[in-house]
Amino acid sequence: MSNRKVKTYTIEFKQSSAKLAVTTDQSLSQTAREIGVSSSTLHTWVKKYYPKELTPQRPENSLEDEIRRLKKENSKLKQEREILKKAAAYFANELS
Repeated sequence: MSNRKVKTYTIEFKQSSAKLAVTTDQSLSQTAREIGVSSSTLHTWVKKYYPKELTPQRPENSLEDEIRRLKKENSKLKQEREILKKAAAYFANELS
């Protein structure tokens, strides 16, 4: 048997977490990781407290959506580039 403890959260925490998830530009999964809950738990809270936020307000191909997607991609690429720079510098020092 598992001795796993079930975490309980206050309503205020659930509501503020759900609000953060719907107001931020980052993914729901990323927000869940940052606050320390599973993405399915956060998704459930968003469905409960902000059900209208899960339905798209604009057409999928709108310019705002494209800009948001490109900004996320740009951020990810910048992070990957920084990791590669650090790795290259590390291996260059090892070879010297």
